[in-house]
Amino acid sequence: MKVLIIGAGGVGTVVAHKCAEHPEVFTEIVLASRTKSKCDAIAASIKQRHGVEVVTDQIDADIVPDLVNLFKRHQPQICINVALPYQDLTIMEACLEAGVNYLDTANYEPKDEAHFEYSWQWAFRERFEKAGLTAILGCGFDPGVSAVFVAYAAKHHFSEMRTLDIVDCNGGNHGKAFATNFNPDSNIREITQKGRYWQDGKWV
Repeated sequence: MKVLIIGAGGVGTVVAHKCAEHPEVFTEIVLASRTKSKCDAIAASIKQRHGVEVVTDQIDADIVPDLVNLFKRHQPQICINVALPYQDLTIMEACLEAGVNYLDTANYEPKDEAHFEYSWQWAFRERFEKAGLTAILGCGFDPGVSAVFVAYAAKHHFSEMRTLDIVDCNGGNHGKAFATNFNPDSNIREITQKGRYWQDGKWV
């Protein structure tokens, strides 16, 4: 499968390396971002570490026609969107126009407002179905991978679960006093929001 990854930050780097680790699935990898030099550095790292060639390109993910041209130029079967959360809708529009399947790790939010919900992206559902395309939303760590881990644990290791705490952190130390675990803007928005949690059968 040929994959086109949009985004060359921390998450994009991990996604590109993970795809390169599975050449039986991802036979061709294209990495595109606003800053092509970042893509080139990641591609060089992947070549050295995994021996896999990664094609790189430049894209402004805010501009639908440019995205469509990117897809037409590379002809991917799937786009993995790890760009900024407020670019989800333009990338989804371009996927529809170019006939490319879509996957992202974080839900859309408006650029100038900290508001997290899937309604904007769910509005694309019927259009993707009619086009015969798949769109998989929000399959990053929270709630994606963590939900899979919890379901596996509940099925295979526990007869009952009453409380579940998810601790989200990164390993390692790069010597900096503070580091966000993904896009700094998104992290700041999230940590300044009032928390929501499930207690006694209702959301608080």
